[in-house]
Amino acid sequence: MKILLLSDDLMSRVRIESRWKAAGAQLLKNDSAVEPDLIVVDLGVADALESISRMHNAHPGTDILAFGPHVDGDAFRQAKAAGATHLVARGKLVEKVLARIAGGG
Repeated sequence: MKILLLSDDLMSRVRIESRWKAAGAQLLKNDSAVEPDLIVVDLGVADALESISRMHNAHPGTDILAFGPHVDGDAFRQAKAAGATHLVARGKLVEKVLARIAGGG
């Protein structure tokens, strides 16, 4: 599985990427020409909603998973309106994607 992760949080990013890579995923760079199988967007990024909209338009057939604090329902609603296909609380992100990598959805 090829994953494009959009997150500015370096500490979380390293932890997340290492778990996904260990499970067999390929992490793409933002400027990669390779089509991602999944786009993951951190709602804590300043331009998260713009990024979701841009990625939705550029990759209309690709799932976009937005993640953020579970208490921020407004951010989840806005992410869905911008084109996110899946929403998940920050604490459940790694496991949700690991299940998808393993074929469990």
